[in-house]
Formats: sequence, C-alpha cells, structure tokens
Amino acid sequence: MKFDNILSEINGFGKFQIKLVLIQVFAQITLPCHFLLNNFMAAVPSHHCDISALDDGGTFGNLSLDQKLVVGIPAEQDGSLSSCQMFSKPQYQHLSGSNASEDTLTVQCQNGWVYDNSTFKSTLVTEWDLVCHRKGMNRATATVFFIGVMVGAPLFGFLSDRFGRRPLLLVSYVSSAVFAVLNAFSTSYVMFTIMRFFTGMSLAGISIISIVLNIEWFGVEHRTFSAIIISLDWTLGGCLLVGIAYCVNEWRMLILAVTSPLILAIITWRWLPESARWLIAKGKVDAAYHYITKCAEMNNRSKFMATITPRTLLESAEADTGDKKYTLVDLFKTPNIRKLAIFSGIVWYGVAFTYYGISLNITGFGLNPYLTQLIFTSIEMPMKIGAYFLLEKVGRKPGEVGTLLLTGLNKGIIRTVVAVLGKATSEGSFTIMYLFTTELYPTVVRSNGLGYTSFLARLGVSISPLIVLLEDVWHLLPAVTYCTVAVVSGLVASLLPETLNTQLPEFIQDIEKPSCQDLTYPKV
Repeated sequence: MKFDNILSEINGFGKFQIKLVLIQVFAQITLPCHFLLNNFMAAVPSHHCDISALDDGGTFGNLSLDQKLVVGIPAEQDGSLSSCQMFSKPQYQHLSGSNASEDTLTVQCQNGWVYDNSTFKSTLVTEWDLVCHRKGMNRATATVFFIGVMVGAPLFGFLSDRFGRRPLLLVSYVSSAVFAVLNAFSTSYVMFTIMRFFTGMSLAGISIISIVLNIEWFGVEHRTFSAIIISLDWTLGGCLLVGIAYCVNEWRMLILAVTSPLILAIITWRWLPESARWLIAKGKVDAAYHYITKCAEMNNRSKFMATITPRTLLESAEADTGDKKYTLVDLFKTPNIRKLAIFSGIVWYGVAFTYYGISLNITGFGLNPYLTQLIFTSIEMPMKIGAYFLLEKVGRKPGEVGTLLLTGLNKGIIRTVVAVLGKATSEGSFTIMYLFTTELYPTVVRSNGLGYTSFLARLGVSISPLIVLLEDVWHLLPAVTYCTVAVVSGLVASLLPETLNTQLPEFIQDIEKPSCQDLTYPKV
C-alpha cells in the first residue's frame, strides 16, 4: 500500500495537518522579514558631504545651513545637491545667484557625509558610510546573505534527507536566531557580512525543510490547497516586516525584532512530528507507525489503523531500498531525474532572479518605501488565491509557464503600476514552483532536490541586486535583463512534466519507470 493511500484513509487534510502548519507559522513569518530586510536595514537616505571643514572662521560660520549648502556643494543638472562632491573652498558668489568663478574645483567628500534621519534613524549606510564610491558594498550585503542561503540550501537538503526533517529544523531555528543576534551586535562591516552569510545559510534550512515536511503530510487531493496556505505565511511575514520596520527605524533593533518569532518557533518545535513518509522510505517503520497512529487519532480515523501494522508499512516501503544513502549525485545518475534536475534548476534560477529583482528594488518606483512594500505584499494575497484555482484547473506546468512569461512582459515596461503586476505574477511563479518541485522529486531525494534547486535560485538572487548597477551603462538594461531571464525560464518550464493529481514518487525508480498513474517525462 502506497503512503498516499494510507494518508487518504487517515485524512490527508485534518486537524493533524492544520496543527502542523500552525506550529511552523512562527518560523515561516521570519523568512520574508529577513529575505526582504535590506529594503529597510540597508536603505539609502538623502545625503550630502559634510562641509564643516570649509568653515574658515569668518563669513562661512555666519551663514545659515541652506546658505552653507549653496556655497559648499555643487548642484546636479536637475538642481538637486550633489551627494558625492563638494567645493574645495566656499563659493560665496553663488549666494548672489552667480555661478561664475575663477576656481570652482570640486572634490570628493573629505569628511564623510550628513544624512537625512527623518525616515530612518540609522541604517547600514549611515553606520559605515556605504554611499558614493562605496555603494557597491551596500548592495553586496544582500548578495552575501543570499550566497549564505545558496550554500545552506543543498547542505540542509542533504542533511534532512540523511538525518530527518524534524531534528534539522531545530538546528535551523537555533542557528538562525544565534547568528541574527550576532548580526545585530556587529562592530564592523566585515563582521556584519560574515554573520549575515551564516544567518542566510541557517534560514535556508527553515525554508527548505518546512515546505518538504508539510507537503509530505498532505494527501494528493489537498496538496495544492496546502501549498497555498503555507505560502500565505510569506505574505503575513511581509506585512509584519512593514509594520515592524515602520515602528523600529534603527537597524540593530530591527534585526532583533524580526528575529524574535524564532524564540516561539524553538519552544513549539517539541510538538512537530517527523515525516512518516521519510521514515518509511528509510525503513524506520516503528517510528512511522507511531506518527501515523497520532495522525489517525487526531483526525478521528483510528478505526483504519486496525489494518495497518509496522510490517505492512515495511512492505509498502520496498525495504530493500531503505538503507541506501542518497546524495546530490543521485540527481544526475539516471536520465529522467537528470532532465528534471537540469530543467527545474534553470526555472528556479529565473523565478528567484526576477522575483527579487522587483522585491529588492522598492526605492526605484518613486513611492515611500513602506507604502511600496505594503503594496507589493498586499498584491500577493489575491494572486495566491488565483494561483490555487489556476493550479487546480490547468495544472502546474501551464501555470508556471504563464506566470513567468507574464512576469517577463510586465518587467519589460516597468513603472509603479506595472511593477505591481510584475510582482504579482512573479509571486505566482514562486508559489507554484515550490509546490511543483516537491511533487516532482522522489521522497528519498526530495530535500536534496529542493536544496539543489534552491541553491540555483539563490545564485540568481545573489546576482539580482547587482543587476541594478547596470543602469549606469544603459538605464533600461536592468529591466531588459530581468525580462529576458523570466521569458527564457518560462519556456524551459514547458519541458517539465505535469504533476496535477499524481501520487508523490517515493523512489528514483518511480520516475525512471513511471506507471500509468505517475509522471510522464518529456523526451528531449
């Protein structure tokens, strides 16, 4: 008897599954808070050179602040004050409206910068002067974080497939909290980036393992609904981030505030079940029987357990494969799973690259950053509801292809209104791809598969913030880049097999020699 058949008998969407989802809410809402934290923590307030060194003890000291800025800082073509340059000496003739001068030598800021603290009391930028020639260092903080996520994804994927979902979740909770706290108390830029790397690596474990644990406990007919419900935690966390960031405008306290839900996650971890599907695949049928019994009792299906014993579970697991150790290498050994790994990896790269290209550039739309983030987060709710009906009616593959292509078209003509539409479709592609991936990979390598694809996704995310710097070459080049990647990824997604209403594969041979009920892989 397949595990999906067992789940359908003991209710694959009952009180047990609802409890499973609710317990993980505290950890799940922390993810968007950290993944999008740079929008506030690394915000760049208005700034100009500190011109106090121009005070010659005479006329300059008697000027008002506005007058000092006029004689001390050159104006840009649009009339705004330069952010990175100052005059080498006061230009008093500017007070009379004259720009003529025998010596209007401008130099780079000599004594640091003065920042507008009306919106943000302190950010990484104001802490370590990450502006002008150092602005790349500010963008790099997001890149370093996502490199950490990129490294952590396959690591935790491998470890959770080897040692189980539940213990590795606890490791992720604790390590994420510890490194985030160290982040908040960083004494230098170097220390901050190192701790940020390890924070990202640890959070990757939560991201990867949680989705796998949830999907493995839901029945076939409820997997779509469960994936949408789980993804709403991201929307909830995004709204929470806006509220916290609005109230806490000091970057160190902001990190501590958005990390605090992990304390509750650690406390409630004790009530999390292990994946019975994973236990059966590993031949640990006694432990699997224990959790299946608990599920049946909570879902009022105890009568069915009269026909289930550890021995029947062992038979359903095809125990001869239970002791085999699986690694990332197994994703490329045989033809069908190799195609799956290549195609899904490319799609994941494109999904994450475009999603974060929009999400981490909220200052580029001419609105208040809090309002922009709130709009971007709010649009996710109706999009995810729409994604549910899309997945149920047309399937995973058409839904993924369609949302990626629409993201590419929207991104190509981006401005505030169209950006919201692009954000909505990119969110749809992200939601669909998480469910799609968990359904594609067999149980024995599911976390490995999700870890591998997440690795490629975070590679895309790591590069994505830096693409904005290409606007110095051509102002439309970033938009064209995001558009092209989204469209190409959408076309590659069409090569993946459909998984709507199919049973989850348990072993690699289930997709190498699929039955009539299993997946059909394209020939390329």
